Amino acid sequence: MMMGKEISYRDAGVDIDSANEAKARIRKLARETFTSNVMTDIGSFGGMFRADFGGMSEPVLVSSADGVGTKLRVAFMTGIHNTVGYDLVCHCVNDILVQGARPLFFLDYIATGKMSPDTIAQLIEGLARGCKEAACALIGGETAEMPGFYRDGEYDVAGFIVGAVDRSEIIDGSAIRKGDLLIALPSVGLHTNGYSLARKLFFEVASYTADTYVEELGCTVAEELLKPHRSYLAPINPLLGGGAVKGLAHITGGGLLENIPRILPQGLAAEIKIDSWPVLPVFDVMQRIGNVRDEEMQRTFNCGVGMIIVVSPQDADRVRRCLDEQGEKHYDIGCIVEGAQSVSIKR
Repeated sequence: MMMGKEISYRDAGVDIDSANEAKARIRKLARETFTSNVMTDIGSFGGMFRADFGGMSEPVLVSSADGVGTKLRVAFMTGIHNTVGYDLVCHCVNDILVQGARPLFFLDYIATGKMSPDTIAQLIEGLARGCKEAACALIGGETAEMPGFYRDGEYDVAGFIVGAVDRSEIIDGSAIRKGDLLIALPSVGLHTNGYSLARKLFFEVASYTADTYVEELGCTVAEELLKPHRSYLAPINPLLGGGAVKGLAHITGGGLLENIPRILPQGLAAEIKIDSWPVLPVFDVMQRIGNVRDEEMQRTFNCGVGMIIVVSPQDADRVRRCLDEQGEKHYDIGCIVEGAQSVSIKR
């Protein structure tokens, strides 16, 4: 027998009407990313994608899943939510690009304590923008309202990407040899890594606020920390196939010191000259604020390098010309030497 006040799902903290409004806005934005291979609409139990791999003789699927980390804290502080979704897509695109894969489709997971259709719409706007730039269909996902699990105004977002590469064109680093060269492509900021340390340095040690203007940065702290995670698909896409690119390393968590060894064959190491590329001002500012050791910077942040291309000396000029034709800055920062799958920094 029912007694007392009638209790609804809304009383438990879940607003189905707000969720439906958010999903309607998601559907509109996601449809703008659809390709001819998408076979289901947003809202289906599963997203269906036609397995048309453009004439590949032996297609291999490449997948990755990731999040944005504590960069989300900066979004919460500022109320700017249309950048972190874009960051997420670009991060995932880069992670499969290093094996030569071009993206096919993307799914997202968003969890929040209280559904805000405007915030969710901003998140999806960024996701859709990243997907459209990469010709990657946003075919589905999950938006979960979990009252009591997240604080008001907070959420988490994660992404899952699937791409494809012909088996004969997989880039796995196995062709890397002693004497090969390292060509670096620049980042535009922290991308999506090292934010726990960055937030401590700016907001605790330096006592800055999100709105503090820093002369050396030429912008506020928030503007610097919300700079996008670059996608390297456009400049690298023309280089895929043909064997000129022997290895690619996406410089994410772990920085230069821990990401480059992930693609090196046994018995080989990377030697990098520290002054061979321009380090972005944000890294100099953070190092000074916290008196952070060089090695700690290099294993935490990208230090101005977002992607490393490994090429043979005979192919290097061709790769450089291709990058120049696209207006892509690049820097020769080192070479492959004998050693134990590590990175040494030389001055």
